[in-house]
Amino acid sequence: MWWWLGGPIVLSKAAMTHVWPKINRFEAPLIEATRGRLKLSANLPMVVLTSVGARSGEHREVPLAYFTDGDDVILIASNYGGTRHPAWYHNLRAHPECQLHIGPRGGSFLAREAVGADRDRLYELATDRLSNVFALHDRRSGEARTIPVMRLTPLDEAR
Repeated sequence: MWWWLGGPIVLSKAAMTHVWPKINRFEAPLIEATRGRLKLSANLPMVVLTSVGARSGEHREVPLAYFTDGDDVILIASNYGGTRHPAWYHNLRAHPECQLHIGPRGGSFLAREAVGADRDRLYELATDRLSNVFALHDRRSGEARTIPVMRLTPLDEAR
């Protein structure tokens, strides 16, 4: 069924580079307005990340696929397999305190980058739990870039 609904087109490099970033502009407001009942990425669990811009200092909202590892929320900074890290990754590196909204629930979190064996384990879990598209993103991003994995710990537990 996926094939007939345009699977190869949706996963093409052109779609991931040009179409999905434009679609994602509408996803965060849709998720917030419907309290998580509607989203454009129907096959993935989505969270709205609110972070502070690394340079601007302004609040930024971005919808992201996520999964959990214990109480921590895991985000993959794949940027659709692009050659650069996404802006939200740089924002979290500069200002690790952030907000997550999962449907009607939300809270404050502290972000840190997973490294070494933990990063590799979490990235493998992302391809298994979320979508094999992350394996495609890894191939497309090239050997020069290792896709970062961010671990967000609830703020009350992080301190």
